[in-house]
Amino acid sequence: MNTIKHLQLPLSEAEARSLKMGEMVTVSGKVFTGRSRFHIRAIEDDILPPIDFSKINTFFHVGPVMRKVDDGWELVSIEPTSSIRFERYGADVVRKLKLRVLIGKTTMGPATTEALREVGGVYLTKIGICGNQLGEQVKNIETVYFLDELGKTEATWVFEVEKLGPFFVGIDSHGNNYFEGLSQDVEGNMPKINAELGVPEDYDYTDVNSSVGK
Repeated sequence: MNTIKHLQLPLSEAEARSLKMGEMVTVSGKVFTGRSRFHIRAIEDDILPPIDFSKINTFFHVGPVMRKVDDGWELVSIEPTSSIRFERYGADVVRKLKLRVLIGKTTMGPATTEALREVGGVYLTKIGICGNQLGEQVKNIETVYFLDELGKTEATWVFEVEKLGPFFVGIDSHGNNYFEGLSQDVEGNMPKINAELGVPEDYDYTDVNSSVGK
């Protein structure tokens, strides 16, 4: 069983570069949240929340479920969203803010992988834990930005977390992407699998995307 590393935020470049692809980690400290609107506004409009990103350098890809209560806000659930959706802007955001940690679900593409290699950052992906469990690891709702403009889901929340996770290092700071490597392994094994199943070498699989709408 993998040992879980407990990381204290903000993460330094040296700490980020010491992490290896496949390691299991938790994070403690401050994180900020964002989804599509954060990425678009940050890059296309140069609109950012007034956060010191050298001190809060962990970006959580999530639209938390929040409930208004008498004395402020209550967190209901914090299920990460699929990070690959943000690949168009991901690399630019990493470079602009010099982020050390991205947290989300699934993976990110080659552009963001390269940006993380350049700045010294990692991508952590969730496995085997639900948003309600993660919500219990949020110890304080520090503040929220752009709530009136963007609403609860797309607003930028700043949370204090304690041992949030565990997460899997899906992309390390040396350009290694676990899921990209996995895809290459699968592709390399397909000829052998097809041969064992008796699938002809010239078999043409249906392209489901090309048949949509026809």
